[in-house]
Amino acid sequence: MMKKMSISTSKTSLVLFLCQIISALDVPLDSKLLEELSQPPTITQQSPKDYIVDPRENIVIQCEAKGKPPPSFSWTRNGTHFDIDKDAQVTMKPNSGTLVINIMNGGKAEAYEGVYQCTARNERGAAISNNIIVRPSRSPLWTKEKLEPNHVREGDSLVLHCRPPVGLPPPIIFWMDNAFQRLPQSERVSQGLNGDLYFSNVQPEDTREDYICYARFNHTQTIQQKQPISVKVFSTKPVTERQPVLLTPTGSTSTKVELRGNVLLLECIAAGLPTPVIRWIKEGGELPANRTFFENFKKTLKIIDVSEADSGNYKCIARNALGSVHHVISVTVKAAPYWITAPRNLVLSPGEDGTLICRANGNPKPSISWLANGVPIAIAPEDPSRKVDGDTIIFSHVQERSSAVYQCNASNEYGYLLANAFVNVLAEPPRILTPANKLYQVIADSPALLDCAYFGSPKPEIEWFKGVKGSILRGNEYVFHDNGTLEIPVAQKNNAGTYTCVARNKLGKIQNEVQLEIKDPTMIIKQPEYKVIQRYGQVSFECIIKHDSTLLPTVTWLKDNDELPDDERFLVGKDNLTIMNVTDKDDGTYTCIVNTTLDSVSASAVLTVVAAPPTPAIIYARPNPPFDLELTGQLERSIDLSWLPGDENNSPITSFVIEFEDALHEPGVWRYQTEVPGSQTTAQLKLSPYVNYSFRVIAVNRIGRSQPSEPSEQYLTKSASPDENPANVQGIGSEPDNLVITWEPLKGFQSNGPGLQYKVSWRQKDVDDEWTSVIVANVSKYIVSGTPTFVPYEVKVQALNDLGYAPEPSEVIGHSGEDLPMVAPGNVQVHVINSTLAKVHWDPVPLKSVRGHLQGYKVYYWKVQSLSRRSRRHVEKKILTFRGNKTFGMLPGLEPYSSYKLNVRVVNGKGEGPASPDKVFKTPEGVPSSPSFLKITNPTLDSLTLEWGSPTHPNGVLTSYTLKFQPINNTHELGPLVEIRIPANESSLILKNLNYSTRYKFYFNAQTSVGSGSQITEEAVTIMDEAGILRPAVGAGKAMASRQVDIATQGWFIGLMCAVALLILILLIVCFIRRNKGGKYPVKEKEDAHADPEIQPMKEDDGTFGEYSDAEDHKPLKKGSRTPSDRTVKKEDSDDSLVDYGEGVNGQFNEDGSFIGQYSGKKEKEPAEGNESSEAPSPVNAMNSFV
Repeated sequence: MMKKMSISTSKTSLVLFLCQIISALDVPLDSKLLEELSQPPTITQQSPKDYIVDPRENIVIQCEAKGKPPPSFSWTRNGTHFDIDKDAQVTMKPNSGTLVINIMNGGKAEAYEGVYQCTARNERGAAISNNIIVRPSRSPLWTKEKLEPNHVREGDSLVLHCRPPVGLPPPIIFWMDNAFQRLPQSERVSQGLNGDLYFSNVQPEDTREDYICYARFNHTQTIQQKQPISVKVFSTKPVTERQPVLLTPTGSTSTKVELRGNVLLLECIAAGLPTPVIRWIKEGGELPANRTFFENFKKTLKIIDVSEADSGNYKCIARNALGSVHHVISVTVKAAPYWITAPRNLVLSPGEDGTLICRANGNPKPSISWLANGVPIAIAPEDPSRKVDGDTIIFSHVQERSSAVYQCNASNEYGYLLANAFVNVLAEPPRILTPANKLYQVIADSPALLDCAYFGSPKPEIEWFKGVKGSILRGNEYVFHDNGTLEIPVAQKNNAGTYTCVARNKLGKIQNEVQLEIKDPTMIIKQPEYKVIQRYGQVSFECIIKHDSTLLPTVTWLKDNDELPDDERFLVGKDNLTIMNVTDKDDGTYTCIVNTTLDSVSASAVLTVVAAPPTPAIIYARPNPPFDLELTGQLERSIDLSWLPGDENNSPITSFVIEFEDALHEPGVWRYQTEVPGSQTTAQLKLSPYVNYSFRVIAVNRIGRSQPSEPSEQYLTKSASPDENPANVQGIGSEPDNLVITWEPLKGFQSNGPGLQYKVSWRQKDVDDEWTSVIVANVSKYIVSGTPTFVPYEVKVQALNDLGYAPEPSEVIGHSGEDLPMVAPGNVQVHVINSTLAKVHWDPVPLKSVRGHLQGYKVYYWKVQSLSRRSRRHVEKKILTFRGNKTFGMLPGLEPYSSYKLNVRVVNGKGEGPASPDKVFKTPEGVPSSPSFLKITNPTLDSLTLEWGSPTHPNGVLTSYTLKFQPINNTHELGPLVEIRIPANESSLILKNLNYSTRYKFYFNAQTSVGSGSQITEEAVTIMDEAGILRPAVGAGKAMASRQVDIATQGWFIGLMCAVALLILILLIVCFIRRNKGGKYPVKEKEDAHADPEIQPMKEDDGTFGEYSDAEDHKPLKKGSRTPSDRTVKKEDSDDSLVDYGEGVNGQFNEDGSFIGQYSGKKEKEPAEGNESSEAPSPVNAMNSFV
């Protein structure tokens, strides 16, 4: 009996039985074959390199291997032989190398710590395992410590340290209370990566005595508990708001090294009130999409599967309403060794050549070392057929004694890779593994693949024959795969029959026969059609099929792509589906699916259910199909068709659609021919040669299309040579030494006759060469091999059949395959235009050396170091691409006073050519950035101290600093400008001989030899007297000093005081007269009613000041702008007051006398309604900021 195997036409290709290609010979994964062949050992299973074991359970160190004959096993421990026979606690599993160390019967896991390595050996070689480091897990107890209660002021930050015991592997940390409930975490309270619990600011509800840190050791399933920590929060009024400060990490910068492929975790946790919000950016780039995640309320940045491209500076920014702080983490991604090309097993026959290649990459670059049968190759027995060349071992004229197992070790400081690969020298006659007389069944016009899996050493040659005495199969209608499979891309009926596969080498010959059957495709010749039916009526859908007589079809009906309802109203017949008593829920799409063992087809139609008319009315429906079709006037290229229209059903026919069927090429498939107006009942139709025509007509009205008419009689046109040639002819090489000619094949009815083929012609352009031609069939491409690299070819494809050729085709120009460019651009020159721009020139690469379509040039350039700081940084190469044959380009965005390198590469369609030698150039100095800060401290009666930081970007060698300052008088006018030049090595200056109680404005910048950089400005005030030091407001925001003026010396004040004194004298006289008369006068109320706010005394303990208007406003102070007695500040035209820049009205100085905060003039005007509190927000308001 022949085995049957079906191939579905719904798949364009099959999964081939392809083996791994290894140099000269393949070894199919056939279990019976593998049992018969000698084979060196191969490690199939081993324990992980870092093996952490449970000290309470037996230790099992795995080592499994296969080979023929079966291998024996031995072990080393800490580099020396491990004699398991001398240790009663250690046994080896039968027929295995796996060790079992008995711990549960008295053994101690600590005694078996060490580095283990397994060796599997047979007569053909020895394979070794990785170094397996065995360590027992540890879950130590917490050290005893006395924990003092934490007393914290409301709004302050707090860190509760966990400090878990060091375990193996490290424990998982979490915080709970006495009731074993997880402590809630939020943006304000969260756990860090180190296990500590961080409070950005504490609130009264944080008071509790049971903050407990737990450490879970998963390996031993144990949990250790730290002693409870007590936190008591005490409230102070007001609660001071604070700008962000980083709790972790500390400082402004830090570094982190991570390994390629690992998960990168970066953390920033900040203190502040309101609670800061964290944001992450990558300087000079974007965070990688699809690999970036934010955890722990965005305090943790997580990037999975990191690579070297993820190296760079990552900045976290913590921000609240009062300010921001940032930290830059410089990330360097290193890499343990990883394979580029791991060595693969090599099977050779005697006298053959081969290579073992071991290539790995890493950061730093790993070193490669070879071992033979577990011994360093330098001291291994010599083999004259073997030569070691770095990462490659070359074998020449091998013999059976050359069989061995080779180990490649790639290592760097972050790890190692160890791979075993055997060289197996075999002499075997051919064997065919495909079962004899296997039956293949395929649908016509689909691919057929006939297997001939084989093995032999030397590698056998495979030949295919059709029939018992047929000739060898050749030609473009067949595809011969390397694994022996024969492919017929478009199987036809004449391809059916017996095929013979023959395998031969110098040791013998063997053959096998398989059978191929070609089946007719399944077709739906009458499809279900759109139906409109009244409710409670009856409807029927047809599905008439045509199929191969040897295949058994099954018909399935679906409603809306699901099974039919389980309803007796649905009746499924042989060729139809009938629905009785139709209801509204029967609306939908009905699909007929026909399946055989080889193919599947389907067709659908929509059912629309409408309500029955309440009263008789005119029924509009699709027209009835035309009938009585007649063919007349038959010619070679035309024919006349006439018909009679059916009933139009109260809707005039608007057009007739004529379709045709080609029973010769596409039986059962109806295609559009033409469309004529509804008033026309005849049409002259154009015909093509070699087509067996049938026609049908469909009537169309406003409601829809009628059913097709019955087909006309058939009319077979005479054959002729093709009228046209294939379209879209192209010649494009896929490899450097070939030319792939492709075209769009003609349709069946375009063939004009039997025996459609294609004449493919080509010749090299601009060379006095004859056309080379080949005739092919049933394909749409032809590959010309052995061509020179990237040369132009003239290509043409001509159709032909049994009656002759199509007209002469037009020629198209193609090119053979491209290869990488051979040379780099020469004479690379760099012209530095200014400190941030350079122009690069190069000589073009000769077109012959480009070896492809010139796409342009790429300029790689990178900064080597800054000349001012002499500090190297991570090299980030930039690439500029210049399209076409351009020989120069501009390099923008350079940093001044820096050293750069660049090289240029030519680019074609294959890729980039070699780089030109690195060209070094330097950018000149530029102007510096502004000083990093300017701080004014220690105000006295006549002096101020200035401190500054050097520019972040000096862009050259600093030559000096320039300080300019001028006083600001009572009317906000600027006084004379004084300029001072300061040496570049200074960082502070004491200005003396200043006016007391005077505001000064300072302008400060740095200079290089190129010029002055941008300036930084600041304002400060000298004090009124030694006892009257102004104290600015303290807070997380900015602060400034209010204007202090000695009003006792002002003329208007003296005049006002005189007027007040006169008024009081008059009131006293009046009171004296009234009193003498016995009357009463409410002097107190009268004084209060007429009190002038301008003469309200300033309370030193109250800390309120008059309002200072920005000099840019030029507006006089309004009456009532001073601080009222209820300790509130009224906002008027100017917002520049200490109350606006601080948190409280009690201004303070630092220990050095400088203001806390920084003054900056506000330009916005905010409307004020009544008086606003100048005190710090209450705790309730602070909590509202979290809502």
